[in-house]
Amino acid sequence: MKFMLIRRADAQTEQGVMPSEAMLNAMAEYNEKMQRAGVFLTGDGLTPSSKGYRINFADGTPVETQGPFEQNEVVAGYSVLQVDSAEEAIEWAKQWPVMDGDGNVALELRRYYELADFAPGAALDRHTQLEQQRAKRPQSVSVYLEFDGSCREAFAFYADTLGGDLEAMLTYGETPMAADFPTESHELIAHVQMRLGRYLLMGGDMAGDCGQSIGGSTIALEYGDTNQGKQIFDLLAEGGSVKMPFDKTFWAEGFGMLTDRYGVSWMLNCGLVDQPA
Repeated sequence: MKFMLIRRADAQTEQGVMPSEAMLNAMAEYNEKMQRAGVFLTGDGLTPSSKGYRINFADGTPVETQGPFEQNEVVAGYSVLQVDSAEEAIEWAKQWPVMDGDGNVALELRRYYELADFAPGAALDRHTQLEQQRAKRPQSVSVYLEFDGSCREAFAFYADTLGGDLEAMLTYGETPMAADFPTESHELIAHVQMRLGRYLLMGGDMAGDCGQSIGGSTIALEYGDTNQGKQIFDLLAEGGSVKMPFDKTFWAEGFGMLTDRYGVSWMLNCGLVDQPA
C-alpha cells in the first residue's frame, strides 16, 4: 500500500526560508535509508503558498485565488512511501530528521486509495485500463545513433549545431568490458548522451561484435521497473530477432537489444545503476 507522508507548513516554510546544508544532508540520509529499504518512491518540497493558487468552483464556475493562504491549511512537502501496513508507515514517519524545524514539525500520513477499494463496475474498468496503459509507458524514449568510428566527431558537431549539452561520453577502454574489445577500439565511443532541452540524443561506435548495423538508428526505451521492461522486450521481440538477450549489465539491472518483426531496432534500459562520479 502507498502512503503520502505530508510535512505541514510552518512560519519558516511560508517565508521561503531554504534548508541549511546540514538539513539537506539529514533529509538525504533519511531518504537514502528508506530507498535502501525499498519503501521510498518519491518526494518533493513545495514553494510557499504565496506562490500558489487555488481554483474553487461555484455553481460550476472556476474562481482563481492567489496565495498566501492560512498556514495551517497548506503543505510544505511530501514523500510517497510503498509499505506493507500503516504501522510500517508510522515507524518511518517517526524517523523524520529531528533537525527539521528544530524538532517541532507536524507530519501527516494519508493512505492512497487503490483500485481494489472501489466497487466493480464499468467506471472502475476504465480506470483499470488507464492504469494498465500507464504501466506500459517507458520513462523516456530516445533515438540512439550508430556509427563506424565517427561518433565523437559527429556528436561534437551536433552539440555545436543544435546547442546541445554533452552529459556523458564513455569510451570502450573506460568500460569494465574493455578487455573484451580489441585495443584499437578502446578510444571509440561506447556511449554518448546529449541533452537537447527535455530530449536526449544518444549514440555510440559499433565496435566488435555488437550485432548492430552501421550507420543506422535505434529507439531506446527506459523503464524503472525491470520486470515491466522485460515484458515489453519480449513482446517487441516476438516474430523478430534478439541482438543482445535481456540481462543485467554494469550500468543497468536489465538491458537488451532487438529488431522487431518490422525491421525496427530497439534497445531497453531498465533499472539504471547509479555510476560513480
